[in-house]
Amino acid sequence: MGNTLGLAPMGPLPRRSPRREEPLPNPGSFDELHRLCKDVFPAQMEGVKLVVNKVLSSHFQVSHTVHVSGLGLPGYHLHAAYAGDWQLSPTEVFPTVVGDMDSSGSLNAQVLLLLAERLRAKAVFQTQQAKFLTWQFDGEYRGDDYTATLTLGNPDLIGESVIMVAHFLQSLTHRLVLGGELVYHRRPGEEGAILTLAGKYSAVHWVATLNVGSGGAHASYYHRANEQVQVGVEFEANTRLQDTTFSFGYHLSVPQANMVFRGLVDSNWCVGAVLEKKMPPLPVTLALGAFLNHWRNRFHCGFSITVG
Repeated sequence: MGNTLGLAPMGPLPRRSPRREEPLPNPGSFDELHRLCKDVFPAQMEGVKLVVNKVLSSHFQVSHTVHVSGLGLPGYHLHAAYAGDWQLSPTEVFPTVVGDMDSSGSLNAQVLLLLAERLRAKAVFQTQQAKFLTWQFDGEYRGDDYTATLTLGNPDLIGESVIMVAHFLQSLTHRLVLGGELVYHRRPGEEGAILTLAGKYSAVHWVATLNVGSGGAHASYYHRANEQVQVGVEFEANTRLQDTTFSFGYHLSVPQANMVFRGLVDSNWCVGAVLEKKMPPLPVTLALGAFLNHWRNRFHCGFSITVG
């Protein structure tokens, strides 16, 4: 008589809960596509500069800058900034009013407003003594996964001249951003437009960005090797000027010594470096920089002291 093997009936398999996809992030502003790479490179320095920063309140601060250079007359700048109560992020506070005036009376001013939760506005004014040079108005809308910006530069209804710039960025994935820029200019007897396409890919430790259009191309690559070392490579080509430039920069941070070292070398045979040193417990930062252009046989150096 054969044996019978009895199996217990299997119940229904547990259902997997649907995987929630994280929403795509906002791509940010078009002007900040190459920011990570550009922050690696040192800023040009020439002459001696003294900067004194003073925080007057939680909303208002001023700074005084005295600059002595062998390339021109000594200069003085008064910088004032007001920040409101609406803080969206550590770097975004609304409303914000920033002004900078030099000893000749020339003024650079910016006003940033938050008109709605997603709508920002900015106005920029620049004067040379009593003459207006630039007046610019920006409107930016930030959606969940896209950013649209419209800029009007030097609008003149009487002279029938204007510069219009439209930007659009869209996050396709969590790492890939695509978009474009359209620049339109009009003045009596002249009218034209330039279209530029842009793309940005962000990995864990590196970011690659490309802008390409009829006016030329701009590519950058940023890599963070570790907490102390960052490098950047930049390529720029201008079809109108028939000029191409390749640059390599690096950023070395030494937290134990409160030091930051930045350097660069480019295809124009120019090398440069800037060393910054903080002096705790004093609120003082010292900076020493030198730049040498082998092709033109030009050398300049600079030293700055920042207090506050």
